[in-house]
Amino acid sequence: MTPLSVLRSSSFGQRTAEEEREKLHEYFVETEQWRQVFDGDIDVIYGPKGSGKSAIYSLIVQNQDALFDRDILIVTAENPQGAPAFQSLSDDPPKDEFEFVSLWKLYALTLCGQAIKDYGLTGEKCKKVVAELENADLLPSNFSLAKALRYAFDYVRRFSRPDALETELKFDVNTGLPTGLKGRISLREPGAAQAKKGIVSIDDLFSTANEALREAGQSVWILLDRLDVAFADKPGLETLALRALFKFYLDTKSLRQIKTKIFLRTDIWSAITKEGFREASHIERSLEIRWKVEDLTNLVAKRALSNREICQFYNLKKEDVLGNYKSQEAFIFRMFPQQVETGPNKPNTFSWILGRTRDAVQKSAPRELIHFLNVLRDVQINRLERGERPPTEGRLFEQIAFKDTLPTVSKVRLSIGVQKGPRIGVQKGPIGRHA
Repeated sequence: MTPLSVLRSSSFGQRTAEEEREKLHEYFVETEQWRQVFDGDIDVIYGPKGSGKSAIYSLIVQNQDALFDRDILIVTAENPQGAPAFQSLSDDPPKDEFEFVSLWKLYALTLCGQAIKDYGLTGEKCKKVVAELENADLLPSNFSLAKALRYAFDYVRRFSRPDALETELKFDVNTGLPTGLKGRISLREPGAAQAKKGIVSIDDLFSTANEALREAGQSVWILLDRLDVAFADKPGLETLALRALFKFYLDTKSLRQIKTKIFLRTDIWSAITKEGFREASHIERSLEIRWKVEDLTNLVAKRALSNREICQFYNLKKEDVLGNYKSQEAFIFRMFPQQVETGPNKPNTFSWILGRTRDAVQKSAPRELIHFLNVLRDVQINRLERGERPPTEGRLFEQIAFKDTLPTVSKVRLSIGVQKGPRIGVQKGPIGRHA
């Protein structure tokens, strides 16, 4: 085997979890923080862009059979790929925080109702929740997230005023006599007269859904990711939507059977709280992602060793290397030269890479590192294909390839930064990670 043949057959994987869902389980490193998320102890996961939030989200979805065995039903509230469901709100959004909080509640309640239907849960309270939602025309017959959100938003707009909460009568077209009552879900607590007419508040119906799931021996996790994409073009709307989301979360966090799991970038969280958000101190079931050098070393070793050709080239068994951290460091420096820039005060190659892929607040994230390594592979292949001298001492990469990689990586990072616009954030605390 030659370095060229090995590199042609190898890859460091995709930059985003959405693009590599099939292989993500091979890269993932289970940590105590991942266990906390998977065990249900954590509801809010913060992290900088590219830190692995979507990987955790994807792995929860991939493990939904294991969670089902624990009587937990997984419900995704946003499309993992393609157009986000919430993007449709950009042109015609809720007018104020009350409407947005009501929308989050009604949308989540609709997802719970659909889960009750999909899993065939029975019981009087299950039937009551589904009936109330169906009577209010909130459960589309051909269900999709976009339709459920649209129906919920139309309902909120129609009934956000207190005087619009009267019960609607159905009349027989032949006799003109009332044939029944069509109940409605109140966005506020109904008065005594309205309650007698069968009007139920959205909070009460949430409690009924929680009790229905408890009696059925089930829980529901509602997963929310890609919120940075849904409202990316309108920061004012994004702030309103996410502040409302966390108010909805706090209003419902006491429910034991219904849990909302929120995946959010730390810079977005900083943006929505910089002018004060007193509810933030009550968000306790949270973790923030941070990657140490040792974590990133493990990331590179695990991704490289997932290539059979690299293992054969170095005559290594993946399990032996990954079972010992020192072996992982040694393996990386069998692939890489010791230094990119030679000298007693110059960093080693891995530190050199990290120093050139950190973000504006000097934090390293997997996405940028993976991107660098894949561009490095392409650069090295191009050099070998045109007849440049191959790397020496059994390495796969030579010094000059690292420097030649930088312009392409920098250009991509700059273009992404311009598209997304600047944000400022902080990163704290470790979490389960994808490697």
